Amino acid sequence: MIIGNKNYSSWSLRAWLALRKTGIAFAEKRIALFEPGFREILLAHSPAAKVPIYVESGFAIWDTLAICEYLAEKHPALWPAERKSRARARSISAEMHSGFQALRTALPMNCRAVGRRVGITTDIAMDIDRVEGIWTDCRKNRRSGDGPWLFGDFCIADAMFAPVASRFRTYDINCNEIATEYMQTVLSDADVRAWYADGVLETEIIEEDEAGAA
Repeated sequence: MIIGNKNYSSWSLRAWLALRKTGIAFAEKRIALFEPGFREILLAHSPAAKVPIYVESGFAIWDTLAICEYLAEKHPALWPAERKSRARARSISAEMHSGFQALRTALPMNCRAVGRRVGITTDIAMDIDRVEGIWTDCRKNRRSGDGPWLFGDFCIADAMFAPVASRFRTYDINCNEIATEYMQTVLSDADVRAWYADGVLETEIIEEDEAGAA
């Protein structure tokens, strides 16, 4: 799995977390984004020159959702077992993949940072409300198991929203009780904590992702 900076690369976290939950042993190659030569390194593995990239027996898959779907073909537990829950999980995963531009731009993932403050515009507030609604709806009405994740057991939808939980922590975004409980599930997960532990040790700084710094 080829990933970017753990502190900043939200798309890398999504694919990495899904792969980690399969239990597959894998090698990890971290590329420091925006360092000299980073694009050339990525082009050697993918014509898109973006992280993440999953390479299996010399065959490369890029784009987070494509990687997750590829993994799910061998590990179907990455999607909910029940058909309608699976369709709902795919719907919100695709929504995360293509939407929430205001939130993702103004509140970049930054694992090292806490207590950051940014101006919350109407567009950002709408994205935050939608995320809170998704989390609340899934946990309250559409749970297909007894576990603490969006559909009971961990699935790709949880991987897709994990960086948003990180963002909400960094920028002190308040949610209702159900959504807050879910956010705590994500941030206390052993694999997410392992990612964080590596991320906070990184020394690279990407200025455009240091939003809200005093």
